Amino acid sequence: MPIKTSGAADTQPVRITRLQRELAQRLAQDIAAGVFELDSHLSEKVLSQRYEVSRTPVRGALRLLAESGLARCKPNSGYYVARRAQVDDTAGAPEGAPLTSEDLYRRLVADRSQRLLDDSFTDSELLHRYGVPRSILMKTLLRMASEGVLEKRQGHGWRFPASLADDDVRKESYRFRIVIECAGLQEPDFMADQRAFQDMRERHTALLADVQRPIVTDEFFALNSAFHEMLARCSGNRFVLQAVQQQNQLRQLDAHPASYPVSTLERYVREHLDILDAMEAGDQEWAVAVMRRHLKATQWAA
Repeated sequence: MPIKTSGAADTQPVRITRLQRELAQRLAQDIAAGVFELDSHLSEKVLSQRYEVSRTPVRGALRLLAESGLARCKPNSGYYVARRAQVDDTAGAPEGAPLTSEDLYRRLVADRSQRLLDDSFTDSELLHRYGVPRSILMKTLLRMASEGVLEKRQGHGWRFPASLADDDVRKESYRFRIVIECAGLQEPDFMADQRAFQDMRERHTALLADVQRPIVTDEFFALNSAFHEMLARCSGNRFVLQAVQQQNQLRQLDAHPASYPVSTLERYVREHLDILDAMEAGDQEWAVAVMRRHLKATQWAA
């Protein structure tokens, strides 16, 4: 589904820049991957921080999403996700342009999560599959390797690291997360982003309002990942943030359709809210205790 790029239907059409088109495509891909769940608020500030651009291209990209039906604009409120795009619909680059390194990164993660990629592969296999220049492919693979999402095989090719679907690997991952994320809450430069905290609180509260409906993995994963990444960003420590983002990427590689029990979901959501309350109240000790308990429990349902 190429993102619609025509101007407004009036005598003064709005000029659409290449950056706006590319950003709209990346947003569509993230919506398809479940990063932004249905009806979630697409905050200009949050998106500009996430994609490291100013609010102007974000605003243009949101208009394009609205034209394509992926987002809707609520008066005096902003844009919200209107429907979930399909990964195949958002895979192409805008206006037939070749895939960028960022596009390819997202394609590789999405294809791996659907088990469309084997555990190991060669450069040639990826070049044939995605049709990108070798320079783009190598830039992407080296980035993924530096972030721990890929490993270089001795001699020839690449492989994905041990799967978090493996019980021992998953437990090791959660032990690491307990160390990193609890430390992040105690960073001296931790500063709660009030707007981000409020947005996160509203999204969690919305889930509690409909707890009679089991929630599928990708819906909960999107909110859960955004919650932990937000806290890491508030820590003010770039290495804490990088570690949490890496863990989220590794978890996304093993995303699979499933449902969380209503009682379990409600407990996890309330624990998130307890952590927000504690950090806003300046009670880091209690927030750390809840986070440790939360991560120990969720490893069995991740």
